[in-house]
Amino acid sequence: MNLDLFDHPDFHPHWREDLFPGAVVLRGAARENDTALLAEIDRIAGLVPFQYRATPGGYAMSVAMTNCGDVGWVTDKAGYRYQTTSPESHQQWPAMPELFRDIAVKAAEQAGFPGFNPDACLINRYQPGAKMSLHQDKDEHDFGQPIVSISLGLPAVFQFGGLERSDKTQRITLTHGDIVVWGGPSRLRYHGVLPLKAGEHPLTGAYRFNLTFRKAV
Repeated sequence: MNLDLFDHPDFHPHWREDLFPGAVVLRGAARENDTALLAEIDRIAGLVPFQYRATPGGYAMSVAMTNCGDVGWVTDKAGYRYQTTSPESHQQWPAMPELFRDIAVKAAEQAGFPGFNPDACLINRYQPGAKMSLHQDKDEHDFGQPIVSISLGLPAVFQFGGLERSDKTQRITLTHGDIVVWGGPSRLRYHGVLPLKAGEHPLTGAYRFNLTFRKAV
């Protein structure tokens, strides 16, 4: 694995795509560590398996989820929240791998947010047809910290909107290894993922994995 990928003299995120003030895509920035990242996802899922959760309103989510870090994000009839344990096992979430943290912190710095200190990593697994409706990440205590999101596997269409759900959205295709960072004036923008199209990726098969890093508490 290459923990110093952002410091390597030949490193370029292939290109930096500025979306809005405070929101960028670092294209291909996680690709050099893809196999190590996926191995860690497999290890974490072996400890705390992926679950299909439901919203407080009873809507069944199409994306399977697990977590690592000090706290993990969950949803059920009691609401959206972070907690220190898995609802199924009542055991603490696995510790966040240093590789995860290293890439997330360096991506945030590359995007203009030095000092990012994530304590939660939500791991989403998408299969064909799975989607994420437009939403804001607003369950965290500190909106001064950015969100860092790594895409692995099948490509997906990411929707990035405004500060109101009704605002026009921009559609951005995310491919294997892309990292999206948003914070500052873009921290509470609505975002989501359109239904995943069927395909086959050489490393992830018929799936897309997404790692979302946050400072939650």
